[in-house]
Amino acid sequence: MKPKLKVCGMKYSDNVKEVAALAPDYIGFIFYPKSQRYVGDLDEQLVKDLGNIKKVAVVVNASVVEIEEKVKRYSFDYIQLHGDETAEFCKQVHNKGIHSIKAFQVDDNFDFKLLDSYKSYCDFFLFDTKSEGYGGAGKSFNWDVLKKYNNEKPFFLSGGIGLENVEEIKKLKGLNIHALDINSKFEIEPALKDINKIKEFIKLLQL
Repeated sequence: MKPKLKVCGMKYSDNVKEVAALAPDYIGFIFYPKSQRYVGDLDEQLVKDLGNIKKVAVVVNASVVEIEEKVKRYSFDYIQLHGDETAEFCKQVHNKGIHSIKAFQVDDNFDFKLLDSYKSYCDFFLFDTKSEGYGGAGKSFNWDVLKKYNNEKPFFLSGGIGLENVEEIKKLKGLNIHALDINSKFEIEPALKDINKIKEFIKLLQL
């Protein structure tokens, strides 16, 4: 089964509409003030008008109250927990009836056993490249390390995915990849997506 597509780090209204016209499965908005792609005061109606596209709010170490507020205000389908959130915190979010994607920063030494305590409370995992901050490194991690993952929980593959990765992605077999998460490699500038590049990516992978 071919993976779905998530376009993350959206911000500008016209650009969001252009990306939405390509019908990705997910569109992500970053609510982390230190990010170059921080949404600021996002238009509520713009998000609600995305139709069948799943809407994702990316947060970093936000409170449950803040998360609830965002879900209510924008009708988000998922909250992407991209910080140091514990399994207990994910349980609190889950108990509020909120669907979540829990992100983990992966390197060659990542211990996939850490995920066991999270799997009951998250809908998906997301594997990003380990960096100094919370995402945004624009680099891929060594995907061979995914062979150590038990694949019980479907995941988003993230971290510097670009057109140059297409052939490598096609060779990824036996992994429970739910979606490919693209961002910085498909930009004209931070948060402004290159529509032609995304079109080419979709065409090459036949998403």
